[in-house]
Parts: sequence; structure tokens; C-alpha cells
Amino acid sequence: MKKLIFWGMIGIGMVFMYYSYAHAQTEKEAVLKKQAQAEVVADSDTYIIGSEDILYIHIWKEEHLSKTVPVRRDGMISLPLIDEIKAQGLTPLQLKELLNQRFKEFIGDPSITVMVMEANSFKIYISGQIRNPGVIRLRSETSLIQIISMAGGFTDWANQKKILIIRKEDGKEKRITVNYKKAVTGEDPNSNIILKAGDTIIVPD
Repeated sequence: MKKLIFWGMIGIGMVFMYYSYAHAQTEKEAVLKKQAQAEVVADSDTYIIGSEDILYIHIWKEEHLSKTVPVRRDGMISLPLIDEIKAQGLTPLQLKELLNQRFKEFIGDPSITVMVMEANSFKIYISGQIRNPGVIRLRSETSLIQIISMAGGFTDWANQKKILIIRKEDGKEKRITVNYKKAVTGEDPNSNIILKAGDTIIVPD
């Protein structure tokens, strides 16, 4: 009888271990699939989250807490247990670290992954003597030279020496005039400005 109980307990333990392993593998596959669909590398330390972005917050072994959430216009996201938290202005890695701290109150040692499924906030506007004017969505830091290439290059009438970048900083408008030719030749490396979300680039004739 004791042997029967012993082997029965071992059998139950093996079934439980198999179920746990299979569940973990299924969860891992689901996370990898989400990462493949994301527009920004998981836990990125360069992309800055903004309003209108769509995030997927995955908490390992806590599927009921893992959610796809929009970043609202006020920069906040809503999650179970911790209610609201500000995501705007943070990188996915910074948000991950903040969430780890907040969820520690409810989960012993949370393992969290932050993915940007839709990068809707990082937009650059470009107009004037450019072949493909309009709105360009970015996923990471991009320089002026790179954005001109993404927009198809200049028209024949473009004044490459007086490109205007309009930027808002602390609620105020800032205007920067850039000599693109000097940026390309390396004569003035500072002219190859790293663009920020919301920048407007005007290429005059």
C-alpha cells in the first residue's frame, strides 16, 4: 500500500512538472511571437515612448496581468493592481524598471517585458523641396542625413544650405537653420542633427 501511494505521488509530481514545463514553453512562444510583431526592440533603451503608442506589458507567469495598453494623451497607461503609471517620456527599459518596482508590492520577483507594438508617437514632418514630403514615422534615433534619404532626397530646386528645423521645447518654438552640404562632407558634423519627435523640416528653394 505504501509503495502504491509512493509511486502515485511520483506520478502526480511528474504530471505537474510536465504541465508546468509545457505551460512555460507555450508562454515563451507567445512572448517570442509578440516580440516579432513589435515595431521596437523589446526593452529598448533608445526609443522614447509617447502618446498614441500601443504597448504590450508582459509579466512572466502572470498572464492575467499581461496587457496590451494604449498610451493616452496625458501620457498615462492603466494596468491591473497598480492602476495608472506615466509611460510618456520613458524608454521601454526605463518603464520596465519602474513597473518592476511597482509590481513588487504584489508579486515577489516580477519578470516584466515592455514591447512597443505600434510606434505612433515618433513622427517627423517634412515639406518643401523634397521628393516625398509628408509624415515619417520613426522607431529609433534618426539624423537629418538619414531622414532626407528616407524622404527620397532633394528636388533639383532645393536650397541645401538653409534647411529649417522647427522644434518645440518646453512649450516654446525653436528654429534651427542647418547647412546640409556641410553635414554630408563632415565640415560641420553638428549640422547632422539628431531629430526629435514632432520636429518639422522645411527644405526651401
